[in-house]
Amino acid sequence: MPLVPSICLVVPVFNEEVQLESSVRAILGHCRTMGWKDVEVMVADNASTDRTAGIGRQLARTLAQVRYLRLERRGRGAALREAWLASKAEILGYMDVDLSTSLDCLESLLLPLIESQADISIGSRRHPKSQVERGWKRSVISWVYQTLLHATLRVQIRDAQCGFKALRRTVARELLPDIRNDGWFFDTELLVLAQDRGFRVTEVPVIWRDDLDTRVRLVSTVIEDLRGIARLRRERRMRNASSASRNIAIAPPQ
Repeated sequence: MPLVPSICLVVPVFNEEVQLESSVRAILGHCRTMGWKDVEVMVADNASTDRTAGIGRQLARTLAQVRYLRLERRGRGAALREAWLASKAEILGYMDVDLSTSLDCLESLLLPLIESQADISIGSRRHPKSQVERGWKRSVISWVYQTLLHATLRVQIRDAQCGFKALRRTVARELLPDIRNDGWFFDTELLVLAQDRGFRVTEVPVIWRDDLDTRVRLVSTVIEDLRGIARLRRERRMRNASSASRNIAIAPPQ
C-alpha cells in the first residue's frame, strides 16, 4: 500500500450522549489496528442539548487525535461543511455515530483515495457485494429515491445517502462553496455536483445494519429531498441555457 496521507474522519452528532464516546474510541482503535497514524476524529456537534457537548470536549482534552467542533445550528450538511473546511487533512470523510456501517469497511472506503483511483469514495448499500440488514420500508424508500435521481438528474450512483463517505480535500474545497443544502440532502447535492464536474466517484460495498434509534425523520427528509431534486434540476437547466446562449453569442459568422 502507498504512503497513507493525513485523514480526518468527521462524526456529526445531535444528542448522542449514550454512544458518542464508545464510537469515537472504536474508530480510533480501528485506525490504530490498520496502522494509520495521522488520523483525526472530529466530533461535529449540531447544537446538542444533552451531555454530548461535555463528552465531546472531554474526549478532545484527553485524546490527542480527537477534535471537538460545536455548531449552534442543526443540520448534518452544515456540520460536515464546517468540519471539512476546518480540517487540514488530505483526505476528509465521515460516518454516522451509530456505526451502522461496519468499521471493517473503512479501508475499502479510503483505499481508492489513497491509491489516487478516485476523487470521492462512497459506501453503497445497493452494491451487489454489500451485506445489508434493513427494514422493508426504508429499502423501498431508498429504491424509489435512487430511481427518481436517475430519472430526473441522470445520477449514476446507486446509493447517494449512505452515511459513509470520503473525498480529497482539494475536491471538497471546490464543491463545498456551491452546495446550498445544510441538511440530509447535502450528500446528494455533493454527488450531483461532483458528477456534473467530472470528478471520479467510486462506490464500495458495505456491511450495514439499520439503527432503530435513528434521528432521521422520514417524512420531513423525503420532502426535503424532493425539494432539493427540483432545485438542482432547475439550476441545471439554467446553466445549460446560459451555456447555450454564450455559445450562440460567440459563434463566428457564416
